[in-house]
Amino acid sequence: MNISQIQDLIKFVAKSGVSEVEIEQKDFKIIIKTHEPERKSKTPDVIQVALPAAPPLAANPAPAPAAAPAPAGTAPAVAPVAAPAGNLVEVKSPMIGTFYRSPGPDKPAFVEVGDSIKAGDTVCIIEAMKLFNEIESEVSGKIVKVLVNDSTPVEYDQPLFLVEPA
Repeated sequence: MNISQIQDLIKFVAKSGVSEVEIEQKDFKIIIKTHEPERKSKTPDVIQVALPAAPPLAANPAPAPAAAPAPAGTAPAVAPVAAPAGNLVEVKSPMIGTFYRSPGPDKPAFVEVGDSIKAGDTVCIIEAMKLFNEIESEVSGKIVKVLVNDSTPVEYDQPLFLVEPA
């Protein structure tokens, strides 16, 4: 099972509402558990992958940064977002990982507020399990707001940008 199949499985489990999935094949075992039913989020809580000649691999999503109080004078890592106003469209994270606005620390951001984008343009990178995934816009328009700070954790389906469609 490759990384993209594992990510697809995680997405499926998160959307399906099941609380636990366990798959065991001859050379590996994967267990995906979701949060308890009383929580609103259906994001996987624990992921364990065991390979024969490698140590177990575990990825636990970090608690939402907005839950911890931010020190005075600083903005929270993730800005809480109400439903987009008017005709704005949200560009959402397709996976759990770390959000990066640019391809490298010394490189310019992929997009800035006010930039025009087309469907298929790369808007950011999300690092998941040491893999850097370019995230492409599914809509053409103008970037109105960047909702996530650089180098912060993001959840599956979390809004990243607000776009005014063209």
